[in-house]
Amino acid sequence: MCVTAVESRPAGVALTPSPGGHRPSGARIKAFVALTKPRIIELLLITTVPVMFLAAQGVPDLWLVVTTTIGGYLSAGGANALNMYIDRDIDALMDRTSQRPLVTGMVSPRECLAFGIALGVISTVWFGLLVNWLSAALALGALLFYVVVYTMLLKRRTSQNIVWGGIAGCMPVLIGWSAVTNSMSWAAVILFAVIFFWTPPHYWPLSMKVKDDYARVGVPMLPVVASNRVVARQIVAYSWVMVGVSLLLTPLGYTGWFYTAVALLAGGFWLWEAHGLQNRAKAGVTGAKLKEMRLFHWSITYVSILFVAVAVDPFLR
Repeated sequence: MCVTAVESRPAGVALTPSPGGHRPSGARIKAFVALTKPRIIELLLITTVPVMFLAAQGVPDLWLVVTTTIGGYLSAGGANALNMYIDRDIDALMDRTSQRPLVTGMVSPRECLAFGIALGVISTVWFGLLVNWLSAALALGALLFYVVVYTMLLKRRTSQNIVWGGIAGCMPVLIGWSAVTNSMSWAAVILFAVIFFWTPPHYWPLSMKVKDDYARVGVPMLPVVASNRVVARQIVAYSWVMVGVSLLLTPLGYTGWFYTAVALLAGGFWLWEAHGLQNRAKAGVTGAKLKEMRLFHWSITYVSILFVAVAVDPFLR
C-alpha cells in the first residue's frame, strides 16, 4: 500500500532512467505493471472472490472466478493508472510516491493516460461479454468514481476525501455478488457497508504516519488538518460501526456460526487496537511511540480474515 523513496535526493527531483533517455524494456514492463498498483488490487480481489462463494453458497464456477478476477484487475488497474496521471504533480513532491513511474520518467504522461483509458475500456467490454453487463456497469462506475469523484473532486478539497472516495473500493463486493447472481442482495449491501466503514480507519493511521507528505502538497487528509486525538476518535467511531455492521449478516440468515465467531474475534481485536491508539493520542504520545501503523497493518489482516470467513462459512452450515 505504501511506496517509500529509496534514494537520498530532494522530493520532486525526477530520476533519469539512464544516459540518453534509454528506457530498458524490462524496466518499462515493470513500470506499466506498477501503474496498476498491484498491492492495492490484491486487497480488492480479497473482497471480490470470497463474496462469490457466499453468493453461490458453495464453490462458484471457476471460469467465472477467473474472468471476474481478470476483469477486476484490469478495471482497478486502469483506475489506478489514471489516478497516477492526475496526481503526477503531487507525486513528484511526496517521499512515499517519488519512485512512481511518471515521476522517474520511466513512463510518459501520455503513455500513462492512454494505458489507463485502454484498461478501462477493455475491462468494461471484458466484463460485459464474459461475466454480465451488470458487473460491467459496476466496474465502470467504480473506475469513474475513483478517478473523477475521489481523485479530481475530493482528494485536494476536503478532509473527508477518503470517506466518500472509499466508495470505489467497496464496489468489488457488489461486482463479486453480481458476477454470480446477475443481481443484488442485502448480503452484498452489508459487505459493501463493512468496507465503507473499514476504509477510513484503515487509511487514516497511514495518513498519520505520512501527514508531512500530504501537508507539503496541500492535500487535506484528516491527520493534516486535525490533531491526533481527533483523528483517533474518528477511527474509533468508524471502527465500532464497522464491527457492528459486519455482524448483521448472521441475523439476516446469510452466514452461520463460523463467520460470526471470526467476525467477533477479529473485530474485538480491531477495537482493542483502535482504542489503544486513541489512548496513546489522548496522552499526547507522538512519533514512533504512537504506533499508528499497528492498526494499519492489522486492518489488512482483518479484512483478509473476515472475507476468508465469508468464503468458508457456506461449507460449515
